[in-house]
Amino acid sequence: MATFIISGSRGTDDPTMATLPFVAAKAAKEQGHDVVVWLWNEAVTLGRNGTADHVTGVNLTPLKSLLAEVQAANIPIWVCGACAVARQISGVDLVAGASIKGMPDYIKAVAGRDRSIVF
Repeated sequence: MATFIISGSRGTDDPTMATLPFVAAKAAKEQGHDVVVWLWNEAVTLGRNGTADHVTGVNLTPLKSLLAEVQAANIPIWVCGACAVARQISGVDLVAGASIKGMPDYIKAVAGRDRSIVF
């Protein structure tokens, strides 16, 4: 089993790129790997309750469904704290399974994981 941190930086501004980290996280988990999703930049908006309901990438499963599968698989969703503050998102706004994390958490996770995938 490998360990992955899968990072996404795109939000509703690019539905296809916004969806890909969740597609990758689901696939990695299905293959038995340990996965964390890191949302930063505009992607932090995807951690807000209700946002995923309106995101569908080109030829991809709607993000609402993928998010539900990621949550059901207990894949942690980390939301960049500085990015969230800039977009007025707090912990109470987040979907189940998401938490606010800082850059030290991200760096520690990248250093301790086998692979880092960035979208």
